[in-house]
Amino acid sequence: MNSLSFEDLNLSARIFINRLLRRDYRGAVSQFDYKMTTVMSKNKLEESWQGLVADAGKLLHLTLVRTAKMESYKIVVIKVEFQRVIIDIQFVFNDQGEISGLNVMPQLIAYNPPKYINKSSFHEVDVTVGEGEWMLPGTLTIPNDGESFPGVILVHGSGPNDRDETIGPNKIFQDLAWGLASQGVAVLRYDKRTLEYAKKLTPDLVAEMTVKEEVIDDALLAIKVMHQTDGIDPKRVFLLGHSLGATVAPRIALQDPDLAGLIIMAGITRPFEDTILDQFTYLYNLEGETTKQQKTDLESLKVKVDRVKELKFSDNIPPEDLPLGIPLDYWVDLNNNKTSDAVKNLTIPILVLQGERDYQVSSTKDFEGWKTALKLNEKASFKLFPNLNHLFIASKSKSTPQEYAVEGHVDEDVINVIIQWIEEI
Repeated sequence: MNSLSFEDLNLSARIFINRLLRRDYRGAVSQFDYKMTTVMSKNKLEESWQGLVADAGKLLHLTLVRTAKMESYKIVVIKVEFQRVIIDIQFVFNDQGEISGLNVMPQLIAYNPPKYINKSSFHEVDVTVGEGEWMLPGTLTIPNDGESFPGVILVHGSGPNDRDETIGPNKIFQDLAWGLASQGVAVLRYDKRTLEYAKKLTPDLVAEMTVKEEVIDDALLAIKVMHQTDGIDPKRVFLLGHSLGATVAPRIALQDPDLAGLIIMAGITRPFEDTILDQFTYLYNLEGETTKQQKTDLESLKVKVDRVKELKFSDNIPPEDLPLGIPLDYWVDLNNNKTSDAVKNLTIPILVLQGERDYQVSSTKDFEGWKTALKLNEKASFKLFPNLNHLFIASKSKSTPQEYAVEGHVDEDVINVIIQWIEEI
């Protein structure tokens, strides 16, 4: 009989998955029994796995779904939840604890619109943002009633996001687009360059990439699309940035003086490296006292954070010696273009929105930073939502990364605040 418990096999399954995530395919196939090695080589496993997760985004959560016995075998099913894909992996273990069978089952993540959406009040058309080697597919959501509408361009957070800014079962940009269009505002959203051209972005290109190439260039092209679209009031075109998109929104506005205003959703005003250190400190303290390994990791991160503050383009520091493995050029660009400095040069209306439960962007340090930077701008407005997290989804519990894998929607109050602000301009 199998002397290994289901708890042991759950751990073995997770080790296998973590090896796949680290691209340690040799280590993964070492867990197979002889029969499995004859049907699933290292190269075949790599090809299959990469095909599944190429556009999956960040890992959100691993969950034990079920266990079962089948004659002399034991079955363990693990749910692997990525930003845009959910995969159930069924492991069949023999009586030695080796993997004797593997069944990988991707799931479609269905979008269930929130109650504040009125699908009969708008329609959508496909658009293209930019042209040439970096052109991007997008969607324009247009109200059905009326002849001229205000327009909003949505700019994503960090990472290779799709046009809906899909995170697990949540599609916050689709919520925003459909919610705003239900109340008479046209919305443009598009796939991010780092998603659409992930295979084209070689390590050399990534090493030279800054936030300009990742976000700003394409946002400016999207604004141009909106200005040139029939039925959009060119004097009422707004940019809405979320997270990184919100952080660099002032830089975008400085390059396009025709923007009517900015909507800042969870943008940071402090140095990016400081927020990373705060995030990891928060996460490591969620379960109480930090472990010895976590303390070591935090000390290592602090060294990297301090290193960032002295960077210059002429330096030659590898990404692994910098926070999150982000290349030097990216960090130098952020340090040379501080958000708090950029926003002080704007006189257009600005609406700053922040969730108080957000652990990624501080409702005190960053939200108050916007207030300080905009104290001379009489057209600036601020709204703090006590129960909302970084995705502007409501809950009363402490926010965690696992929360992003739970289906929710951008809170209706956020939609209404944006609509009221646009109407008053």
